[in-house]
Amino acid sequence: MNASERPFDKINYLMMAGCLIMIVVGFALMSGPGSSVEQGFNPDIFSTRRIVVGPTIAFLGFLLMAFAIIRKPKDSGEKQENA
Repeated sequence: MNASERPFDKINYLMMAGCLIMIVVGFALMSGPGSSVEQGFNPDIFSTRRIVVGPTIAFLGFLLMAFAIIRKPKDSGEKQENA
């Protein structure tokens, strides 16, 4: 398979990999211990990291993933001459 047969450009693959890392980091930031512990209620479930930062990073990862898939690679002069 040569470069002209690939559905995406190298930049697209790099962008998708970066977005996947953003999504995983967002979900990791949302994780943590449960709300019920032996000592009683754990207020950490309502921390800013878990309800604002994590979902925002994951959502941006999903949005940018869509952009990485839709983005068309720039055509070089060689491809235009052969068409």
